[in-house]
Amino acid sequence: MNPASAGHDLSPLALFLQADPVVKGVMLLLLLASIACWGIIIEKMAATRRLRAEARRLAEAASGGAAPDSGLAAEAIRAGTREWEEGRDPAESRGEYRQRIEAALRAPFAAALRAAEPGLPLLATIGAVGPFVGLFGTVWGIMNSFSGIAASGDTSLAVVAPGIAEALFATAIGLVTAIPAVMAYNRFTVSLARIRQAGNAASATLASAMARHPAAPASREMLREVPREPTPLRAGAAQAAE
Repeated sequence: MNPASAGHDLSPLALFLQADPVVKGVMLLLLLASIACWGIIIEKMAATRRLRAEARRLAEAASGGAAPDSGLAAEAIRAGTREWEEGRDPAESRGEYRQRIEAALRAPFAAALRAAEPGLPLLATIGAVGPFVGLFGTVWGIMNSFSGIAASGDTSLAVVAPGIAEALFATAIGLVTAIPAVMAYNRFTVSLARIRQAGNAASATLASAMARHPAAPASREMLREVPREPTPLRAGAAQAAE
């Protein structure tokens, strides 16, 4: 048996219980950060999955598919339809008319993406700071070990090993906390950027199709009496696909 571990329990729980109060505080802080990190990861996984599905539904409508009846994509189409129903202003060019419709189509997606961003800065902070917090606990624990060596005058491995193990355990916890945070932050940042690009591309296609079929003054009154679905959507998108 290793003499360094013969008289000491070096399990994770024992290392925590035997650690200096400052090192214990560091470990608890990192544990709380890890719990917060995984909570954000689970929430962002659900949010990005939902946003990706809504962007796909909007893209399908832009390519000539059926307009969705509910959800974020349907909200975006209704917002664009309201601008389309207003018609083109006499002083407005077709490009400006299209941009107005496109801005209305993009607005719900932009708001949903902004709502999905909170939590990402905390992931970035945990990923950047976690290893250094753990390192602080390690340095503090090693300083205490050296102080104990100086006080006892015993430099044997059996005396030094437990204190150093407790100190290094803080660094290990810091890395276990930081690595998932960095990976999750990078993944969700890229995912949200791709969803934004997909939503913007679908909005531009829909706006272009709708701008080619401006609502006539007489048809606007008729449209107000029927469910909010952009009548030029399929015909305009089919023409754009050709």
